[in-house]
Amino acid sequence: MTGQSYLSGTASEVVDVVIVGAGFGGLCMAIKLKAAGINCFVILEKENEVGGTWRDNSYPGCACDVQSHLYSFSFASKADWSQRFAGWKEIQEYILECTQKYGLRRHIRFHQEVTSANFDELAGHWIIRTSAEDTLLARHWVLASGPLHVPRYPKIKGLERFKGKVFHSARWQHEYDLTGKNVASIGTGGSAIQYIPEIAPAVKQLYVFQRSAAWVIPRDGRRYSAVRKRMFARFAWLRKAHRAWLFWANEARILPLFNPLIAQGLQKLAALYLRFQVKDRATARKLTPAYTMGCKRVLLSNKYYPTFNRGNVDLITDSITEVREHSIVTQDGMERHADCIILGTGFIADPRVYMKDFELTGLGGSSLKEDWKDGAEAYYGITVNGYPNMYQLVGPNTSLGHNSIIFMIECQANYILSCMELLEQTDADYLDVKSEVQEAFNEKLREKLKRTVWNSGCRNWYRQPGGKNFMIWPASTARYWLETRKVDPADYQLSRCRSLESQPELSGTVQREVQ
Repeated sequence: MTGQSYLSGTASEVVDVVIVGAGFGGLCMAIKLKAAGINCFVILEKENEVGGTWRDNSYPGCACDVQSHLYSFSFASKADWSQRFAGWKEIQEYILECTQKYGLRRHIRFHQEVTSANFDELAGHWIIRTSAEDTLLARHWVLASGPLHVPRYPKIKGLERFKGKVFHSARWQHEYDLTGKNVASIGTGGSAIQYIPEIAPAVKQLYVFQRSAAWVIPRDGRRYSAVRKRMFARFAWLRKAHRAWLFWANEARILPLFNPLIAQGLQKLAALYLRFQVKDRATARKLTPAYTMGCKRVLLSNKYYPTFNRGNVDLITDSITEVREHSIVTQDGMERHADCIILGTGFIADPRVYMKDFELTGLGGSSLKEDWKDGAEAYYGITVNGYPNMYQLVGPNTSLGHNSIIFMIECQANYILSCMELLEQTDADYLDVKSEVQEAFNEKLREKLKRTVWNSGCRNWYRQPGGKNFMIWPASTARYWLETRKVDPADYQLSRCRSLESQPELSGTVQREVQ
């Protein structure tokens, strides 16, 4: 076996597993490890608290678009969700409760952003370095940072010269009072359609700058009654039955995603809903998308459309040409005064962009940045050829357009545990998914995606420049569960490290790590 060692000096900590990210994914992986009797692990979190997106997004009206009883761990159900679709605060409280219940805080290192990760073939370790200049050696490491954690800031001429307040929706400035202000909101995606109705009554004037319209359908805004919550608390089977009903109801939503003709039929109902909600015909036309429903994320709101009936809300579809010190100028020559600009412009989803300054090398010094130059690819979104014992949660092509991502995370965590168990059973040091297996898998994905609504011609964040869809899982979540229940040893190359007797500085490290 040939290879190279990246280890120099003394490692500050040696563990079985390093997990990056303390959101739903990282915490789920940690809980699963503890349940399997693996307690020698560390969670590296770049911020000062757990929660991921639910820690970062606290804007007015922020809520989940998956039902509460389904957007939670199957092994940690909550009986007293207040409503069908919970708000960010209630979800964050649930995450904090799970962190406490499963004793995870002692495993977490806050303010630790990973700056590099290199696989050492001689030792069979990942060498992981952080912004705090710590170095960890781990047999396994799990990327659970998620695809939506880096805010996207638009490149608009003059934005840096604006003298008023500017902030991204994921970095909401709660101390800034919007009352009586002229506010410009840029973007009409999932975050914007939630905060726009909430701030409109308080501001003097709200300008909504829309690049492309989104299909918006009604949200089930009902709250759970006290009686229902007591029944959920008393009867665990009732909670499970309710969760199962929600799961299969959501699974049925996959039909229009894979059948554009069905999507076009449902689109007519969504268009009627829009016309019923918005009084002004010209505004309704501007709010009507020019693409098949489902090609972009379908949004849920009962408040968004009626907001445009207000006298102090203007929808602007002309592109922005320039931001001046106190105003925004659009292509039609109009200049609008603004005291505040809110960027509802979403997140950078492409890992090739947000990992551009992150050194990640695998077998033979291969670079993930180079291997992914034509688009991120993995095997079931979990393992990547050339990067042994490295796993991802919500990796390439495992995001959803119809069901709960928590379900996918649990499937992935179970699969990762199966990989670890396989190594123990075979006495191998590391496993690497075979290149031909990964390529065949991704070729099947590409063929399936060709026949879906996501390939119907719109521009969406699921696709990179050039058209490759690197985000969406093109099948049911039930299918994903069936195919990831257990690792197939034939899919992987199992390897042993060469003798470490001649390397005393590594020998003790490895012995300590595998105990």
